[in-house]
Order: sequence, then C-alpha cells, then structure tokens
Amino acid sequence: MLDPQSCIGSAKGMDRKDRLDLIGVMAMLGFASLFAFNQIVIKITIDGLQPIFSAALRSLVGLVALWLWIKWRGIPIRMTRGQLWGGILIGLLFTFEFLCLFIALDITTVSRASVIFYTMPIWLGITAHFFLPGERLTGIRLIGFLVAICGVAWAFLNRGGGESSLLGDVLALIAAFGWAGIALCVRLTPVSEAPAELQLGCQLAISGVVLLLLSPLFGPLIREFEMIHGIGLLFQSIVMVLFGFLLWFALMKIYPASDIASFSFLSPVLSVFFGWWILGEEIQAQTVGALILVCIGLVLISRRAKRTS
Repeated sequence: MLDPQSCIGSAKGMDRKDRLDLIGVMAMLGFASLFAFNQIVIKITIDGLQPIFSAALRSLVGLVALWLWIKWRGIPIRMTRGQLWGGILIGLLFTFEFLCLFIALDITTVSRASVIFYTMPIWLGITAHFFLPGERLTGIRLIGFLVAICGVAWAFLNRGGGESSLLGDVLALIAAFGWAGIALCVRLTPVSEAPAELQLGCQLAISGVVLLLLSPLFGPLIREFEMIHGIGLLFQSIVMVLFGFLLWFALMKIYPASDIASFSFLSPVLSVFFGWWILGEEIQAQTVGALILVCIGLVLISRRAKRTS
C-alpha cells in the first residue's frame, strides 16, 4: 500500500492532471481494496454496536487520530469563512451518507449494499456534466451510464433469496448520492483550497456529534459486544481515516473527479468477493448480473479521460 503521508504531501505540490497516471492507478487499486474490505468490517462491527452509535464512535475516535496526525505534521488549523461553510456542508453530507450506509449494511447483505452504494460515479458523472468543466457526457460515456443504470435497476428488482431488504437498497442508494455530493462540494466550494486534513476534520467533527445525538433514536447502543467489534471500530477509525479518506481527498485534488469515482468499480467486485469469502453470503446469479452491468458501465464511463487529452 502507498504511504498516505507521501500521497498527501505530493498532492499539495502537484498540478491537476487530465487523466490517471501510474501513481494514480496504484493509489486507486489500494483505495478500492481498502474500501471494499471496510464494508465487511462495518458489517461485523455493527453486530456488537448499534449502527448509528458505531458510526458516531468511528467519527469521534477518527477525529482524535486525525488531530494527532495534524499536530505531528504541523498543519495549521486555519480556514477562511468560505472554506468553513463548505466544510460544514460536506460535514452534513458525510453525516447523511454514513447514517444511511450503516443502516443499509445492518439490514441487507454487503453484496447488495456495495453494488448499489458504489454507483456513486453514475450520479457524480451526471451532475459533473452540468457543473464541472471538462467532464461532459459524450458518446461512449452515455452508453456507460445507461448500462450501469440497468444494473442498478436489476439489483432493485431482484428481491428473492438471502438477506434482501428494499429499505436497505434505497438507503445504500441515498448514501451514494451523499458521497457524490461530497465530491462535488470539494470541487465547487472554497473548501477545496483547505488541506485535506481540515476537510476531513469538518466531516468527522460534525458527523460524530450529530450521529451521537441521533443514536438513541435507533435502539440500544450496545448489542453483543466482543473484542472483534472493538478491533473493527479501531480499523474504521484509524486505518480508514488516516489512509482511506485522506488518500481520496488527495487524489480528488490531482485527478478528474469522474476518473477517480469510476475507478472504484473494483470496490463492489471486491466487496461481493469478501462478503462471500469472509461472511459466507450467498451470491445469487441476479446479483452477479447486476454487478457485471454496473462494472461495465463504470469502465465505459472512465474511458473518457483515456481517449481525450
């Protein structure tokens, strides 16, 4: 895996690029694998902790880890008023995203939730067409969106077998909308000029407080808590915060938003595999079909940057 400090440090000194290079591809491979495995960790952790409470603790513990990282690297904690408002906005979107995702993973399988959640590039690409210069939908990218959307529809229509939940599917889709919203805000508001650590700090601080206040509304905070659930919480709080999210922010500053999002097509594939391998989830033919359509669509979407300069 790539060292997050070197990735973030290099992001600050690099110009924006119009396509993924070798470093970007390597970083995205690590990113996709980490985020896919994280879905499994969340699913395991919420067996011992109520989902919203678990999400709140993840943000609060992650915030402490991030603060120590900021102090160690000597990053100045300063934001302009415009950056602060942008930080509040992405913090609220982050809260909404993970409230929906954690509930979705509690009531449906990792495979189903991941196939739907990682459609984020579809919704980002559609909105980027209207709001981000140089990321318009043309030709093969439009075909990619149609194919991917067919895969999403197939996933929703498949209601048989396994731990299938329509509410879980809908919440996973709404979580994908929230993720796409964060990507847009990072590009469209002054918060994009703030260090990635401060952007993430806004998200963790706001989500930690809001989710903690909301958690009593979702039932008992502790389920059958064991050591494995504590380890899972620490993995999410430290590894995902100090590597996953900071790496994503760094990459967003260098490479086209649609390319970064589209490359994550590997994550649902790996999530389905991990769900089968680690959790013993049943993989239905319909789920595989929906996954194939979504991945083909995302690959076609990502070809835009490879064909133009």
